[in-house]
Amino acid sequence: MNTPLPPPPIDLGLSVEKMEKVAFILKTTAHPTRIAIVQLLAAHDSLSVTDISERLNVEQSLLSHHLAGMKLKGILSSTRDGKNIYYALKMREVIDVIQCLAGCTFL
Repeated sequence: MNTPLPPPPIDLGLSVEKMEKVAFILKTTAHPTRIAIVQLLAAHDSLSVTDISERLNVEQSLLSHHLAGMKLKGILSSTRDGKNIYYALKMREVIDVIQCLAGCTFL
């Protein structure tokens, strides 16, 4: 029996480096809260954890978990001012990836 061969892969014109970066961004932001954080921080230079929590209506403990993970991966940066921690978007390419996905016709 002849098994049909799979179709050849579609060439998207992505280098291995670009594919790895896009995969990293998608894995790191693959949660609705994380995408909302990126969207919010894309519109502001920086926001405190309290500001983000109030604007997204997310518990601070859960939010802090997401923020810490995204900071650890290099997506966000943070600065401390007294008792407040302010987060900012460090890897601006995340915005491009999310905007590309937002423009998909199947969404």
